[in-house]
Amino acid sequence: MYNPDPEYTREELVAALRVPPEEADRIWNAFGFAQYETPDKIFSQADLDALKLFVGPESCLSLRSQIAAARAIGQMTTRLADWQAEQIAELAANPEFTMPLTDAIDALAHVQNLIWRRHLDLNLRQDIEQPNDEQVDTVVGFVDIVGYTSLSRRIALYELEDLLEGFEENAHEVVAGHGGKVIKTLGDAVMFTVPSPTEAALIGTTLQALADDDILPAIRVGLARGHILTRLGDVFGEPVNIAARLCGSAYPGTVLVDEILAEDLKNDGGDAFRIRSIPPLSVRGYRRLKAFNVEPAKPRKSRKHKNSDEADDE
Repeated sequence: MYNPDPEYTREELVAALRVPPEEADRIWNAFGFAQYETPDKIFSQADLDALKLFVGPESCLSLRSQIAAARAIGQMTTRLADWQAEQIAELAANPEFTMPLTDAIDALAHVQNLIWRRHLDLNLRQDIEQPNDEQVDTVVGFVDIVGYTSLSRRIALYELEDLLEGFEENAHEVVAGHGGKVIKTLGDAVMFTVPSPTEAALIGTTLQALADDDILPAIRVGLARGHILTRLGDVFGEPVNIAARLCGSAYPGTVLVDEILAEDLKNDGGDAFRIRSIPPLSVRGYRRLKAFNVEPAKPRKSRKHKNSDEADDE
């Protein structure tokens, strides 16, 4: 089903690529596949031509870069493939679905390639505007479901699936709608970035409004602004750590921001938000982390805040 014209075994492919077997094993593992030998021919000439651009003497990437890129591709595509396999299996079990699975997979691959190219185009435009600079000044945000651990023990698996699907769907929609980018989902949490401080605060308050309307479960949000390092689709830096700590220290229904973002909102947010300082937080890595509560200017039911690491698993 995957490859209609197989010509090479894995060992033959490695030989054709002129890659040392030990290097091939490392790259293969980085893609997320176990090392095993098989006499079956599972690779096509198209596979060989594509891989020549990525690995081996004809590649412009160092071995380290090859492995890092393979790891990033493997991590992202394996999750996508897991989800797609579930959907395709459901279709196959549906007697009303008459399209051949190979045709369905080809259609899915076409859509996937189309969306990937659009995302690639957008990211290339952004990178051209900020050439040769992996450090970006932006806002990092975390939103997570309050009490997820205990909640997951109390409800059925199908209910948990519906809850997580609704959470991720709404979070993605709100983040993208305000010019942000979802970096990753972590089960009960979503991590995102957004360039605009005002839009970041709107993301947080909009998500809380959905929770107030029972569209989402109880959530908490942490936001921090600063320079981050972008690498292979992920982000790193102090704003990431601070946003995570703020999220973990917030009570249900609150949006906590760091001092830098609070000042931005006071200066540029107009009358859209009400900003209030809370006592410094004692969290992992920060003994006195300054934090501020952000709410819409229109009054909303006020909530309390945590001031300890005990919130981390709530």
